[in-house]
Amino acid sequence: MDIKKFPGGVWPVMLTPFRPDGKVDYKGLEKLTDWYIEKGSSGLFAVCQSSEMFFLEREERLEIARAVVEYAAGRVPVIACGNIGARESERIEETNQMAETGVDAVILVTNSFAAAEECDTVWMARCESFLKEIREDIPLGFYECPYPYKRLISLDNLKKCAGTERFYFLKDTCCDLKLLKKRLAAVKDTNLKVYNANSATLLDSLLCGVHGFSGVMANFHADLYAYLCSHAEDEGIRLLQDYLTVAAWAECKYYPMNAKYYLQKCEKLPIEVYCRKLDGKEMNDTLRSEMEMFCELTAMIKGRYGL
Repeated sequence: MDIKKFPGGVWPVMLTPFRPDGKVDYKGLEKLTDWYIEKGSSGLFAVCQSSEMFFLEREERLEIARAVVEYAAGRVPVIACGNIGARESERIEETNQMAETGVDAVILVTNSFAAAEECDTVWMARCESFLKEIREDIPLGFYECPYPYKRLISLDNLKKCAGTERFYFLKDTCCDLKLLKKRLAAVKDTNLKVYNANSATLLDSLLCGVHGFSGVMANFHADLYAYLCSHAEDEGIRLLQDYLTVAAWAECKYYPMNAKYYLQKCEKLPIEVYCRKLDGKEMNDTLRSEMEMFCELTAMIKGRYGL
């Protein structure tokens, strides 16, 4: 595996557009894929929580991954989650199947290896067992998905996994700069690259060696995150970091439906606001107005940086 397939920069956690009848909108997905790339994304994380992966059937998850690989057409690498099934045998099978879609790495959800109350030793033993059951040639990554609970990988286990040289991507959700520094030290000189999902710690983490950003807010303004990642050492960049920290408030405002509305209204993307995980009742006029004002303010910040 060429580790250059995992460049630094912004890796959006992709949304899944749906038609009004609830089926996946592949035309909308193609337009969305193009938008991410045009806005400077270095890679795409399809089939993740923002994609509503827990509300997709297995074949839908696989087909979405295939489609994004096709739409990206080699312009950027694509990754996707694989171990989503309810039973271990299903997770093994889907991981192998996801690898066959053409993605550059299959991402493993960390909370699938142990229950919340189980210790790190149990987690590692089950992870090692899982690795023995899947194909050895599959490039892998980890996602510390917050649902159904957030499982942070211990430093010892992270070092062990990185030492296998099978892992290339960590979507880090610890939101803790001190811990991020320790994690960077644990994976030093291995294939594993750390991508921060937290807006507030992003700039400082980039300066410490984090490889890029893979978080929710790239679904609103991927170009601002791409700019921050590539200009982290510029004078005056702290203003952009401050804005992105405050702007991350949007993640708590009926996401991902609000992101779809933002993209529809402000970026003129031909996608519906429909979500499988939300009933839409809270997507009221006030929230729509907030998203429109958010768009106007973001445009001012983009102008400040020539975007």
